[in-house]
Amino acid sequence: MKFDTPATTNPIDRLRVVGKPTDRIDGKYKTTGTAPYAYERHDVVANQAYGHIVGAAIAKGRIERIDLAEAQAAPGVIAIVTAADAGPLGKAQTNTAKLLAGPDVQHYHQAVAIVVAETFEQARAAGALVRVEYARAKGAYDLAGAKSGAATPDKSEHPDSAVADFAGAFAAAPVSIDATYTTPDQSHAMMEPHASIASWQGDKLTLWTSHQMIAWSKRDLAKTMGIPAANVRVDSPYIGGGFGGKLFLRADAVMAALAARKAGRPVKVALARPMIANNTTHRPATIQRIRIGARRDGTITAIGHESWSGNLADGSPEMAVQQTRLLYAGANRMTRTRLALLDLPEGNAMRAPGEAPGLMALEIAMDEMAEKLGMDPVSFRVLNDTQVDPEKPERPFSQRQLVKCLQDGAAKFGWDKRAAKPGTVRDGRWLVGMGVASAFRNNMLMKSAARVRLNDKGVVTVETDMTDIGTGTYTIIAQTAAEMMGVPLDKVVVKLGDSDFPASAGSGGQWGANNSTSGVYAACAKLREAVTAKLGLATDAVFEDSRVKAGGRSAKLTDAARDGELVAEDLIEYGDLDKKMQQSTFGGHFVEAAVDSYTGEVRIRRMLAVCAAGRILNPKSARSQVIGAMTMGAGAALMEELAVDKRFGFFVNHDLAGYEVPVHADIPHQEVVFLDEVDPQSSPMKAKGVGELGICGVGAAIANAIYNACGVRVRDYPITLDKMIDRLPQVA
Repeated sequence: MKFDTPATTNPIDRLRVVGKPTDRIDGKYKTTGTAPYAYERHDVVANQAYGHIVGAAIAKGRIERIDLAEAQAAPGVIAIVTAADAGPLGKAQTNTAKLLAGPDVQHYHQAVAIVVAETFEQARAAGALVRVEYARAKGAYDLAGAKSGAATPDKSEHPDSAVADFAGAFAAAPVSIDATYTTPDQSHAMMEPHASIASWQGDKLTLWTSHQMIAWSKRDLAKTMGIPAANVRVDSPYIGGGFGGKLFLRADAVMAALAARKAGRPVKVALARPMIANNTTHRPATIQRIRIGARRDGTITAIGHESWSGNLADGSPEMAVQQTRLLYAGANRMTRTRLALLDLPEGNAMRAPGEAPGLMALEIAMDEMAEKLGMDPVSFRVLNDTQVDPEKPERPFSQRQLVKCLQDGAAKFGWDKRAAKPGTVRDGRWLVGMGVASAFRNNMLMKSAARVRLNDKGVVTVETDMTDIGTGTYTIIAQTAAEMMGVPLDKVVVKLGDSDFPASAGSGGQWGANNSTSGVYAACAKLREAVTAKLGLATDAVFEDSRVKAGGRSAKLTDAARDGELVAEDLIEYGDLDKKMQQSTFGGHFVEAAVDSYTGEVRIRRMLAVCAAGRILNPKSARSQVIGAMTMGAGAALMEELAVDKRFGFFVNHDLAGYEVPVHADIPHQEVVFLDEVDPQSSPMKAKGVGELGICGVGAAIANAIYNACGVRVRDYPITLDKMIDRLPQVA
């Protein structure tokens, strides 16, 4: 199905199933512990051995010698694989570094060997006996130190931008701000580690894994192993969190495949928690300079955003400036992105690529500018709203309700009770303040396919390689099929995460829900055609209550499959509607925070998100996504920071004891409001996405609330008490 004209009235608009707050159909499996996660797939293949990956003990240099004698003689050891006997390996386009080191080492904990044994404990013990001699080379591990040598990225998808005369307009602005903000390296810290089980049948490889993008994983695993993609099957029906960390092929998959080939039997591998921080990907640190100039009435005349981040050679930058190109009006504009070469582990997508750290800076700058102007922060943002792409005024937004998000949120949150002067509201020893930030994330369109089956029992089965990373994908796909085919939810079976199924958009970047359900819509539309043809009914028939009605006639849906199962397969692919109109999602985040006047300790008291994100397919699971994202935003603002050892080039706090994330006690009541919105330009579902929108802006709303509470402005995340305690108001 080609989607190249705006959606009109269609079966989804009936909203008998879609749009209802529906319990997750996979919830019973997760709450009873019967959902099959990657490392626990004991049933899929017999005689599984255990693999333990040995990571590099240096960040840069060469492997001079590996002595395997002690490890090979250890109890239970079956095989050991290093680069010396792995055979030729390719490097996938989505991997910055090789997934197996040798002889060169590109980053700390890059895999140098895998030990296979009968038990996990035996594999781990033998791994400690692998003796590696290195020649350490000098590396670069400090973004601030490498900033002066940062350059324009060679392969940036988003080049620098310039509109009119930013420098001149900024210099002439009667009110301006020029400030620098920093965000640290951060880890995904998902509950389920990267894990895979690999098994070979002749020259065919099957991988049971935890991965967000099945088609990408199949393609990249085949390229790395040097085998045809047709010989690879990837299966990932349940994923215990990914947050971007499982978008791309990682060492667990490749090392399990190499180990299983050498051992001659299936091998299972799970990355230990320290290796997740240093062996896989992370969100890279940023240094961001923001300049805003305005007239005295608050109208922005100049806005510039520059960002520096680091990565390995051939890596990409953190695209922290992208939202600034679209979020606010301003005739004179500039964005620049610079990349420094660092020898830290690979930087890549994490919990809202780009916009999350970008808005952490931009939305503080907007508050600082509002204060300089003597304006209310909400009013300042509303004044500088735009209904067109600021760089291309001839290109309007398909939907843009940012002003309503901010105004409705302000009314609901009690913003009118906020004290304009910081540090003036007390509750005992606590200083209390409110903060706001805009939320923004672009809508991304990707091809997505599905196969739909109808049997003689009236059961509709959906097959697609789409994944569910805890976001409720099983449920919204079931809702889509139920709506399209006119059956109750208990008559829909959803099968996900298998590369033998049609390739979907996959999970990530807020693109999964809209695109995958649109693919199911397309397949169901084709199945409806097959059903009406079989029943001899008009193609505009109504499907409801497991019946098909047209022209005064009615038939049971089961009658269409009486002679055998009906099968339809199709995909959604898009025209250029997203080129003609800018498709984005918007929100307003509101936070009330308290700061201990003696210690500087911060407590979040209330949080509200108001979101405009197209049709909300399942308000219940969408709310869960947003409050989860708000929680991650709180972690990024207040505690999450990978500490870099700048001598040896690794992340020191590489476990959940040292890398702190929010717990229930840190998070107060959270409220989420979805505006009533559909976007016919986006897809036949008229949806967009909401997962990333929940995190984008939260960090700045917290920072702004802290400033309003105590008058201390912190521009370097995370906002910890040591950055505030010596600047707090004097306690009488």
